[in-house]
Amino acid sequence: MTAVPAARPAPSPTQEDTAAMSADVPAAAERRPLTVLQSFPEPRETTNPYVVMLRDALAAVPGTRVLTFSWRRALTARYDAFHAHWPEILVDGNGPLKKLVRQALFVLLLLRLRVTRVPLVRTVHNLELPEGISRRERVLLRWAERVTAARIRINDSTELDAGTPVETIVHGHYRDWYAAHPRRDRRPGRLAFVGQVRRYKGVDRLVEAFGETTDAGLSLRIAGRPTSDGLAERLREAAAADPRISLSLGFVPDADLVGEITGAELVVLPYREMHNSGGALAALSLDTPVLVPDNAVNRRLAEEVGAGWVHTYTPPLTGADLTGTLDRLRAEPPAAAPDLSRREWDDAGRAHVAAYRRARAALRR
Repeated sequence: MTAVPAARPAPSPTQEDTAAMSADVPAAAERRPLTVLQSFPEPRETTNPYVVMLRDALAAVPGTRVLTFSWRRALTARYDAFHAHWPEILVDGNGPLKKLVRQALFVLLLLRLRVTRVPLVRTVHNLELPEGISRRERVLLRWAERVTAARIRINDSTELDAGTPVETIVHGHYRDWYAAHPRRDRRPGRLAFVGQVRRYKGVDRLVEAFGETTDAGLSLRIAGRPTSDGLAERLREAAAADPRISLSLGFVPDADLVGEITGAELVVLPYREMHNSGGALAALSLDTPVLVPDNAVNRRLAEEVGAGWVHTYTPPLTGADLTGTLDRLRAEPPAAAPDLSRREWDDAGRAHVAAYRRARAALRR
């Protein structure tokens, strides 16, 4: 990946800026709640917990109103900021006709944001555009990038260009989200991958590395829904060849996810490219060590949470990486729970609201 200069954080408004903002905004507007439209619809069981926890944290901030997404709301409702998470979802659809309709609506949305001077704030979950999208989708997403008023990065190691103001609001933990579900007893030698099985997550390499081990006391558990039939079939073939591998290839409800993670001695996330990982934070929130690729983001996470929780390897993953990590973990188990104090959702909610207000004020100036 080509190196880019680190982004400059958005400057805090000065007293003169604040006075100018107040002069530009009518008194009635100051009294009404700050209304934010999120880019995700009303949550369901399968919705990413990150956005649900963000919605709840925003709603808890006094003077804030949160709307979930529908095209009717996006094009007709009154709101002060639009927060996009994975904008590629908004230009995709099941079937050519639905996709074309959504893309036309997306154009109208961007035009409406420009005419009404409503800022588009985007969380940078991924550094690159998705693979396999059409030229039209790529053009629309590039357009959205150009009109973005502020970007939010969820770890402070993310390097972005300096063209658009950047806020850093770290990914919150999952402790409260999973607190209601019972934990399992740890199974010695159990390695686990839990979460949606995507090609870039390298689960096939994990299976190959596990096959290099010979210890009959080791086991590998893979729980999650593959994104393609080909991935699912390859995993089934691997499991059939090694009785130590077990699979649960479907959506993993929260209660089952807690059981799968807490029942493992080590969660392995062999992503080919790892920038932000809710999977790592989910495991740490459930007091389970993780093995992840060695990079700047994961080294910073290891320093943050304390010794013994985040173990790294130099890709490609090997069987020796798996057994060596277990040996180190058993020789020096963590002395205390992971430190996730920087990742409280109350703090994240207030920081997001401040970011929306700064983006709105800057755009209106």
